[in-house]
Amino acid sequence: MERAYLASSLLLSVAVCALGLVMLVTTLARGGGPLALGVLLGAALAILGAARLWLALRAPRPDA
Repeated sequence: MERAYLASSLLLSVAVCALGLVMLVTTLARGGGPLALGVLLGAALAILGAARLWLALRAPRPDA
């Protein structure tokens, strides 16, 4: 059960980070400026997803 939780947490982190990067790229490709909503939300999602992934990978693993 613990492995399934860790795997789903890692998958969700990668998905959120990827979604943020896609939002960022598409907003910039369509001519959005640095303060466009898509840029701000995309950057926030990418940073939060990467931070969650980093924290999940640094967490101590159970011995089971």
